Amino acid sequence: MQTAVITGSTKGIGHAMAREFKRHDVNVVICGRSDDAVSQAIASLGGCPGSGKLLGRATDVTDPAQLQALWDFAVSEFGRVDIWINNAGVAHTTTPIVDTPVEDVTTMVTTNMYGTIFGSQVAARGFAAQRSGRLFNVLGGGSDGRIRPNMGVYSATKRGLDLFTKALVKETAQSGVLVGQIRPGVLISDGWLREATRAPEQVTTQRKMLNIISDHVDDVAPYLVEQMLSTQKTGAEISWLTTGRLMKRFMTPGYAAKNDVMARYGM
Repeated sequence: MQTAVITGSTKGIGHAMAREFKRHDVNVVICGRSDDAVSQAIASLGGCPGSGKLLGRATDVTDPAQLQALWDFAVSEFGRVDIWINNAGVAHTTTPIVDTPVEDVTTMVTTNMYGTIFGSQVAARGFAAQRSGRLFNVLGGGSDGRIRPNMGVYSATKRGLDLFTKALVKETAQSGVLVGQIRPGVLISDGWLREATRAPEQVTTQRKMLNIISDHVDDVAPYLVEQMLSTQKTGAEISWLTTGRLMKRFMTPGYAAKNDVMARYGM
């Protein structure tokens, strides 16, 4: 039975992916910032179908030692790690660059970049020793180089991680490690809802567009997990909101009304 480690998996897309891996009979180690968050996440996933076991460990992904301890914990419990996903991330997307508070800049840079870079180092070393393993970095808005309003700092971190991941693909090409990136699209998650409360007028004016381009994490996670499990080639780019899928939505009459994603959160 395979084992997957997912950072930032006590909520959002990480939590949904943990559920899907379990459904595919994969053991899962989740992590979050606190013991309480980890315990609550495990309890909420306990009744999900699948024979995979669920364990968790509180981890600060900006600390390399704690990430190494997360790897060691997974190996001690399950014998090895087969899939490592650097998913932990923070997005503050309601203010221009010059108005973004220092604490928000610091949190985004350290969590998004340090967390992914340090997590990649730990996983790549471990996988190289095993001579096998799959490492995936979750990217986000701006990783494609497009400029989006009020997302300058966040997008800069994700754009940088796109380059970082591509460099890691080349550096690990002969190590037996498969490295890939995941572009999950625009997801209505806990983090998105937090940002929505900061700028409710944007949600009101952009609701139709948001319902076309956005998805619920539970709808996207099954596809992402299936792709990660089936991918055989390093350098894979797993994208949910492809140009073809997006164009089909725009061309489908009434799609925005039928796909009222935010209504599922009572908005």
